[in-house]
Amino acid sequence: MLLIFPPVAKPCEPPAGIAKLGAALSAHGISCRVLDGNIEGLLYLLQQPQKASDTWSRRAFKNISTSLAALRDPRTYRSFDRYSRAVKDVNRVLAVSAKDSGAVIGLTDYQHQDLSPLRSADLITAAEHPEQNPFYPWFRKRLVEILEESFSSQWPRATLRRKERKEKRYDENFVEENTSNMVGFSLNYLSQALCAFAVIGFIKREFSGLKIVLGGGLVSSWMKRPGWKNPFNGLVDHLVAGPGERPLLDLLGVKEAKQNHDTPDYSSLPVHDYLSPGFILPYSGSSGCYWNKCSFCPERAEDNPYVPVPAQQAVADLNVLIVKHKPVLIHLLDNSISPALMRALADKPLGVPWYGFARISRELLDADFCVQLKRSGCLMLKLGLESGDQGVLDRMQKGIDLSTASQVLQNLHEAGIAAYVYLLFGTPAETLTEARKTLDFIVKHADAITFLNLAVFNMPLCGHEAGEYETERFYEGDLSLYTGFKHPRGWDRKAVRQFLDDEFKRHLAVSAILKNDPPLFTSNHAAFFAKS
Repeated sequence: MLLIFPPVAKPCEPPAGIAKLGAALSAHGISCRVLDGNIEGLLYLLQQPQKASDTWSRRAFKNISTSLAALRDPRTYRSFDRYSRAVKDVNRVLAVSAKDSGAVIGLTDYQHQDLSPLRSADLITAAEHPEQNPFYPWFRKRLVEILEESFSSQWPRATLRRKERKEKRYDENFVEENTSNMVGFSLNYLSQALCAFAVIGFIKREFSGLKIVLGGGLVSSWMKRPGWKNPFNGLVDHLVAGPGERPLLDLLGVKEAKQNHDTPDYSSLPVHDYLSPGFILPYSGSSGCYWNKCSFCPERAEDNPYVPVPAQQAVADLNVLIVKHKPVLIHLLDNSISPALMRALADKPLGVPWYGFARISRELLDADFCVQLKRSGCLMLKLGLESGDQGVLDRMQKGIDLSTASQVLQNLHEAGIAAYVYLLFGTPAETLTEARKTLDFIVKHADAITFLNLAVFNMPLCGHEAGEYETERFYEGDLSLYTGFKHPRGWDRKAVRQFLDDEFKRHLAVSAILKNDPPLFTSNHAAFFAKS
């Protein structure tokens, strides 16, 4: 089986999903290959000669090798200006490289002037015309190479190859009898969707007997939409919601799992190619969220269960991966790192710096425990504060007390752990008055906040709360995950954005914090600049 992570996503670390799936399949004797099409495709585009009409683009193209090397050099991260220049120059080259395709590509996004990932018809169009995708020259050559290599022992080369030769590509009955001949896609972000379907379309056209399996976070969310009906019949053979290990094993005819857990395997991924100053090791200590009570949370709206890896097992996994890959940083991908895992890390330090999301909880009220976390390698914690108004937090069922949040921020600051604080504006309980209280809270604690993420609220389409409000179309498209709504107190998105632009961001204390955020890579590189 071939597992693909398609473009475009932040190319700073390998995709954890296919590493975990690949390990599970291999543990059950299933031949599996993983392909990070994101990093390979982006690097392909960055290395193609282009004609640039403006000074910035010409300079960026001329220095692209230097810029890529800079983003892999730890010394670059000592100078925020040098780092920012390298990131922006690489992003510029990507933008120019796709200018004739109708697409706008960046290090973190992919948009098309005519096609939307929110419309299934547009995704099908992308599949019907893969040659129009800017990554087509890369995946046309790369996939033929991989698929022929993978299946050459089973099919004669001539019968596997191209329809231009007017030969049957291979015996489709053989595929039915050998179900491991599947191609799986891990589709997690909207920025990947159009490219994923272009690759799917190419495979279906050139290797029509292969079965396509589509899973990942975005697919899971689509399948949880109210009234979901699969619009991709005939193109995608199997859709998978949630963690994919058990569904894939079922599809491949494995009735009983040998074990309940497999350590992710990154050994076949290009760990030295990512745009970071060394290997960042991503690891999930759980799926779902252990709190799972917040109003409007997608995890709760989609009824995703909380399934933790036992803390000692997670630490054991990480130690194995550290010995194998020698990472410079560990990225814990959990929606919220459990207290049990934090305690395990504090008790048995990994010897490698780490960061991730954590709840503002009573564990972090213990100043000595925060010092232990720092000694264990914790560089930064991402904290979903959302609001600086207690009434808003209570109505969102965040389970956060502002006095606790205040003390936690102070404890982390004194321990030397950077705080990356997430704020959410425009929820139904908020007005300008409450938003200004959030501003006041941030200003009061500015010395203890290293980074800020500001977001405008989107109402989840499948959320339990959506029926309580007068809703309206938010995005055009049958795959939209959000709905517009009439704010009960008149605090609409336009007013929210005006407040953020004209008042919140202009405050000197806030502006100083926002300037710390690494451009484009944001929290994925922030730990390298972490200063508490």
